[in-house]
Amino acid sequence: MTKWVYLFKEGKADMRNLLGGKGANLAEMTNLGLPIPQGFTVTTEACTDYYNNGKKIREEIKDQIFEALGKLEEEQGKKFGDSENPLLVSVRSGARASMPGMMDTILNLGLNDVVVEGFAKKTNNPRFAYDSYRRFIQMFSDVVMEVPKAKFDEIFEAIKEKKGVHFDSELDAEDLKEVVTKFKALYKEEKGTEFPQDPKEQLIEAVTAVFRSWDNPRAIYYRRMNDIPGDWGTAVNVQAMVFGNLGETSGTGVAFTRNPSTGEAKIYGEYLINAQGEDVVAGIRTPNPISQLEEDMPEVYQEFMRIAHLLEDHYKDMQDMEFTIEDKKLYFLQTRSGKRTAHAALQIACDLVDEGKITKEEAIQRIDAKSLDQLLHPGFDEAALKEAKVIGSALPASPGAAAGRVYFTAQDAKEHSDKGERVILVRLETSPEDIEGMHASQGILTVRGGMTSHAAVVARGMGTACVSGCGDIVINEEGKYFTLGGHTIKEGDYISLDGSTGNIYLGDIPTVEAEISGNFERIMKWADEIRTLKVRTNADSPADAANAIKFGAEGIGLCRTEHMFFEADRIPKIRKMILSKTVEAREAALNELIPYQKGDFKALYEGMEGRPVTIRFLDPPLHEFVPTEEADIAALAKDMGLSVEEVKATCESLHEFNPMMGHRGCRLAVTYPEIARMQTRAVMEAAIEVKNEKGYDIVPEIMIPLVGEKRELQYVKEVVVETAEAVKKEMGSDIQYHVGTMIEIPRAALLADEIAEEADFFSFGTNDLTQMTFGFSRDDAGKFLEEYYKTKIYESDPFARLDQNGVGQLVQMAAEKGRSTKPNLKLGICGEPGGDPSTIEFCHKVGLDYVSCSPFRVPIARLAAAQAVLNQK
Repeated sequence: MTKWVYLFKEGKADMRNLLGGKGANLAEMTNLGLPIPQGFTVTTEACTDYYNNGKKIREEIKDQIFEALGKLEEEQGKKFGDSENPLLVSVRSGARASMPGMMDTILNLGLNDVVVEGFAKKTNNPRFAYDSYRRFIQMFSDVVMEVPKAKFDEIFEAIKEKKGVHFDSELDAEDLKEVVTKFKALYKEEKGTEFPQDPKEQLIEAVTAVFRSWDNPRAIYYRRMNDIPGDWGTAVNVQAMVFGNLGETSGTGVAFTRNPSTGEAKIYGEYLINAQGEDVVAGIRTPNPISQLEEDMPEVYQEFMRIAHLLEDHYKDMQDMEFTIEDKKLYFLQTRSGKRTAHAALQIACDLVDEGKITKEEAIQRIDAKSLDQLLHPGFDEAALKEAKVIGSALPASPGAAAGRVYFTAQDAKEHSDKGERVILVRLETSPEDIEGMHASQGILTVRGGMTSHAAVVARGMGTACVSGCGDIVINEEGKYFTLGGHTIKEGDYISLDGSTGNIYLGDIPTVEAEISGNFERIMKWADEIRTLKVRTNADSPADAANAIKFGAEGIGLCRTEHMFFEADRIPKIRKMILSKTVEAREAALNELIPYQKGDFKALYEGMEGRPVTIRFLDPPLHEFVPTEEADIAALAKDMGLSVEEVKATCESLHEFNPMMGHRGCRLAVTYPEIARMQTRAVMEAAIEVKNEKGYDIVPEIMIPLVGEKRELQYVKEVVVETAEAVKKEMGSDIQYHVGTMIEIPRAALLADEIAEEADFFSFGTNDLTQMTFGFSRDDAGKFLEEYYKTKIYESDPFARLDQNGVGQLVQMAAEKGRSTKPNLKLGICGEPGGDPSTIEFCHKVGLDYVSCSPFRVPIARLAAAQAVLNQK
């Protein structure tokens, strides 16, 4: 028979997957002989079974719960539901990974109208008994039965006001009896039945509520953001109650063995006298610092310090502990590795290594790679943030904090930024022509688009805060205002964005600059000693490249040349090329672009000082470059000696029904080989000149995008090689160069062995490969993916985190097939997931040479690549 329930003394620390983090730690603390209120854990497997069994707890599990309860009664010398000597319990959730947003705790379970009377007699403290009962009614109603907590708070505040008191502790037993009566009346009004009086029914309802909370919207969202699988389930911990609200020699508190904000090696915590657990967190009364306990109860303080240090030494990590003092006796309710800021995580990891408690390898594994984002971007001033008003929230698309005046067009954003204003660009969605306005902005807010929309990708590359996909916004671009959360925000009004949480605030919240400490360099140095995967960056400008080098990038894995064409002095020239009717006219227009492209490439090669640079040739469909504004159309017509109608007709002829699968990538070079010639000349001349001027050993890497057939690559490669050899001859150079391709069409992955005959390297463009494998557009998928997460069809955004089962299979197959043709074929990945830790681990496993990600994600990739090596050991 399956064992669904374990007493604390039956468990061990290594049973975390079965007992959850909290349950495993309670078992371990019991084994260490620490003062733990005893109890039992209902396993994560019971949670999975609940979902597989039509959301019902099977009788076998209930029987085991009551059997464990019987053993707990024997141990405590009390009876559950007894009117003379009652056993009360707490019920807490506990998944194997710590998950904020899961079910809140329920305390004092087992009380009812009869038991509370016996409890008052037994403790000789009616005030305490009724205080415990009113807390239980409120918690059970809120957490289990979903009656809003605020409705109980209103009743409670009204009774305090009537009595003329400020604190809960000033109400007497008679007042609390009135509270209980009114709470039960509210419950009946809300639920249509009396408050449950059977303690066994209360317990099963509470366990069911914990299982149910595993799938609440907050929990699903948190799992998606933190790569936690939905099938893990949560455990439930049922623990004998100890009471911090017995009087002035009792209390409750929360403490950390080190400061969770700074990492300082000093006990950090708070407690309240005559209170229960939720009072500390709820902030109803101001707690005392833990140091005050030394004066209030010196023996308890000494015991607390002894156990806190013992727990840190045992777990070799900073601990987050909950404790209760019942009439001067100390109990620990739980311990776990504490959540901490990224700054504190680095400090603690380095300190623990210096103290000889952990190795460098263990330190690397302790740090959440994604959290490094916090260190590299500005944040809000903590005090100001507490006062700020949230008016909405959406996807945290690019981390960092930003505050500024709202503008609705890229042009307005740039103009006002040039005048010295801080600017937030608000758009329905962004497109490549918004790039200058995006560059000029402190933050970007879009109504449409997901975590990998144009706005998100570009913002991450620039290190600019971005919140995307805020569908609650009603935007009026003509009238230059939007409404959100009942507020109307007009052009020039201040808003603040938190790109790390997705929150949108009213007004101008002060920001503080990011600080990188010496610990950061230490951790990165250790990571670099361990990892085998190289880390490059996606960069289109010398400024992005310089940033990435500062963060430790070893080259550029993707330079998108189209971004270079959108500047004001260049776009007319590319438009002229597009509107030209003959090869000669196109070549003449393109020749005007060569100095600009060459200048860009020279600046990149100089900045990269001989590190590898992969330059992707023109990829987007041409319609993205043509003018849409009347004034721009008229100027282009005049410049080319054409009528406005002719220009409009050409622009309209470029319109495509599905541009993502249209005339783009290598298809442009097949139709207009002169584009590839111009770009090859610019690359080769730039590389040779920088090599001659600076002495760097440069090997240009030219990448042909969107190839799906060997002959396609062969055709474009011939154009590239012919031009490159001509340039070498003209300049008297023997420079080496490589021509490779992006694998971003499923057919290319299937035929990778053939394509490798023509390619010197492969780079996996996972954004397009994901779109084409799933068959949905990343710009539109946000509209329906939410439903897919809710219904658990998908657990994570396939554009943000590589779909290892489907897209990953194509990557692995292409890698193996490519290397079967060319054993030394260089392989990299340059899509958006290149900075995602789980994707990086996959790339390490399948033998890729490098990952390439946006500059601010380079440290994340370096750390994750080291963790990938350690996870395989």
